[in-house]
Amino acid sequence: MSLDAPAAPMTHAPGMEHCIVERADGVYADASVLGATLSGAVGGTFASGRYFAGLDYPVLMRAIYGVGPELRAAGQGGAMIRFASAIVPFDPVRRKLYKAVKINGGEAEYYFEPVYLPDPAAPGAELPTRLDVDEFVADMWGKGIRFGVDTAAVRSAIDGGKAERVTVARRLDAVPGVDAQIVEVASELHRSDAPRQLANGKLDLMAFQNRFPQIQRGVRLLQKLPRAAGQNGFELSGIALLPPMPDDVDMGPMAGAGTVIDISREGEFLVALQTGYLNVDSKTQQISIGDKIVSHDGVSSRTTGNLQLTGDYEEFGEVQEKRVIEGEGITIHADVFGNIVSRGGLVLLNRNLVGGTVHNARGNVQVLGIASGAVVQTKQGEVVMHRAESCIISGTRVRIEHAANCEIMAEEVIIKQAEGCAIAARKIIIETAGPRKQSEMALYALEPDSARIDEVIGAIGARCDEFGALAAQRKAEMERLTGEPEVKKYVMLASKIRKKELTLTPEQLPVFQKMALAVGPALKAIAKVSLEVKAAETEQQAGQALLAQLVQQRSDSEGVSSVSVQSLAGDTTLRSMKFNPDGTSTFDLPSKDIKARLRARSAAEVLMTGSSGSMEWST
Repeated sequence: MSLDAPAAPMTHAPGMEHCIVERADGVYADASVLGATLSGAVGGTFASGRYFAGLDYPVLMRAIYGVGPELRAAGQGGAMIRFASAIVPFDPVRRKLYKAVKINGGEAEYYFEPVYLPDPAAPGAELPTRLDVDEFVADMWGKGIRFGVDTAAVRSAIDGGKAERVTVARRLDAVPGVDAQIVEVASELHRSDAPRQLANGKLDLMAFQNRFPQIQRGVRLLQKLPRAAGQNGFELSGIALLPPMPDDVDMGPMAGAGTVIDISREGEFLVALQTGYLNVDSKTQQISIGDKIVSHDGVSSRTTGNLQLTGDYEEFGEVQEKRVIEGEGITIHADVFGNIVSRGGLVLLNRNLVGGTVHNARGNVQVLGIASGAVVQTKQGEVVMHRAESCIISGTRVRIEHAANCEIMAEEVIIKQAEGCAIAARKIIIETAGPRKQSEMALYALEPDSARIDEVIGAIGARCDEFGALAAQRKAEMERLTGEPEVKKYVMLASKIRKKELTLTPEQLPVFQKMALAVGPALKAIAKVSLEVKAAETEQQAGQALLAQLVQQRSDSEGVSSVSVQSLAGDTTLRSMKFNPDGTSTFDLPSKDIKARLRARSAAEVLMTGSSGSMEWST
């Protein structure tokens, strides 16, 4: 296979001057008019009773159909392709040596056997001869086989010289193209379900390393690989077999919130517009990046393990028993049997909380279903529940539609119907209250016990007075020392000299230095007393600040405590429960301590009892 442009004399094949050129060193085709034009010229040559001797059949197939080895380029512009040695006549007598070919299923079979030519020297006699590969190609062309001749098989059969049936040509099937596809280009897309390694090197078998990947802004997530066209096949007749058009794919519907399609020279990509968590909709395959993690798999030892998250979390699946979710702003749409721990924000449970726990450091908790045998606590926030049974509940404010056998402690408690509960709060409002089976209905009015804080206030006040007296004593002593004539005179002169209001002469300088030596002990005593005054005043000011703080704490805790029950449906007891007004929370206690305090047989003062009517009490 070659492209060449020799300077040897040339002649054109009859009628094909613009396409095929015969030169002394071979037959060439014009590289600028290949394909169908060359096929017509080759067919015209065969039809004129000629054929190509020394034919390079692969080069010819490449030039006409574009199938086969690449052609080597030589020269510029009108380079010529050499594909044969010469164009020679096809002897009609020899043409008769070639018999019919059998075509079936895209293959052509030819029966090879010994062939003979008439003996010119002896009429009626025959001489053995051989078929020729180049003649065979020309004869097959005339019989409609213009593609796919296996010249190696033909040559082998001719050289073998025996009678046999050989497949001499094959159809080339079309090669299908490649469908467009979308591939991942970011390693962050992959979750890691390997056990999480703790700081001490041990593995936490209940937590995964990276269940919810976090994506940085600008990261390329997916890339569309464009479809690639297939390759044409060819029938033996030279008719092209077109491959099916590859399928295309649109990446646009996959771009959800927080992502965008970016088309550049490097290709088409799905890119993250913001830093956040990756969410993939399993139904639509839409990818979004947001501040909130959205999961539909549930929380269990099989799906996620325990979760420690930095942002908001939304779960549509069930939270398994003993599994832990730590995060901020947690929403669960299915039943919760495990433990929810929030550092802040709203914890919303749209279904039931059964045997699990919810702890929120700074935020509200809402349980829209039924809570049973659960613990719900918030240090700073409101707890809102529809129905609670055998639960321990605490928060700044607690509002429940129906509570049964619960222990509740808060600043304020509002319940429509309470049965067999133990409730402690500064303010209690209940529409209906009464016992339930073996559980009594116990109410506790939280009242500040100011005795201890009053004692501390008195002690600090006395201490402040002592420091005040000491400061006054030291000030009087310092006034006495600074009032001595020599000290007063020296201090006045030294001040004027320091302010450059007075300049000493050389004669006056020794006198001033002698004066300084004389009052030196007095100045040292004044400096010592001054430090003692400042120390006493500092202690007095610190004590006064602490005293003001304690007084404010006592004042804040002296608000009104009240209990209001509109309707009593059985024995209900109201007792007093003292708390220390030291500025700490009155309800932020471990759940077991709340239960113990509220269910213990307390010797606390009974404020009221009743079994019917209403109950109203306030301080």
